[in-house]
Amino acid sequence: MNIPIKTEREIEKMRVACRAASEVLDRVSAMVRPGVSTGEIDHAASVLMAEQSCKSAFLGYRGFPGNVCISLNEEVVHGIGGNRRIQYGDIVKLDVGVVKDGWVGDTAATIPVGIVDEKTQRLLAVTERTLQLAISYAESGRRLGDMCAAIEEEVVANGYSVVREFVGHGVGRKLHEEPQIPNYGRRGSGPKLKPGMTIAIEPMVNLGGAGVRVLADNWTVVTLDAKPSAHFEHTVLVTKGEPEILTWRKRACATTQV
Repeated sequence: MNIPIKTEREIEKMRVACRAASEVLDRVSAMVRPGVSTGEIDHAASVLMAEQSCKSAFLGYRGFPGNVCISLNEEVVHGIGGNRRIQYGDIVKLDVGVVKDGWVGDTAATIPVGIVDEKTQRLLAVTERTLQLAISYAESGRRLGDMCAAIEEEVVANGYSVVREFVGHGVGRKLHEEPQIPNYGRRGSGPKLKPGMTIAIEPMVNLGGAGVRVLADNWTVVTLDAKPSAHFEHTVLVTKGEPEILTWRKRACATTQV
């Protein structure tokens, strides 16, 4: 497995790209409110990317038609912006990937719209907490399987399911690099993490069963049981010490919108 190790100069380029991605996510998150269409959010994201002198890492990737991924409620990932209008009580998953100066930043959050029901709010809190737990495993010398197993263990312990068909990944000059980072695994397995690796960790957690399917648009992934799903993501740098969150952002991920 050829996992790219970034130089100090390349890491600084990654920091800049990731800051741009975080800024776009912060600002489109603030737009999430009842009555706004997902297409309006997608368009705003493209404008914000231009302001940051970057472009979408998703638009055109394997034919994807959107600037960002916008997935509501039972939609897990890869939702496409369009005419659908956000409703009070929805949860909105925003996944932002940008390319700046040849380097990719990738980040995602799930935004509740107004007051969501207690079960869904807990799902968001557990998923976000699980991401933070996973990041703590992004230490030099650890096996990747330790991180993957920790994600699954935390999710299952809280009564939820991890999506198995879609995974986190390395990120750098390309949107998807080695290694793949599933949200399940076996401790002690997989490659050892080394300083200079940059990885996108992204728990995708279902309130109900783990099963998913892809809609007729060939992109939008939904839960088989139509129950809500949550998704949070950070791009993280493995260092000689504590992991560095490259997509750190000002807004709390699960801040309630009104």
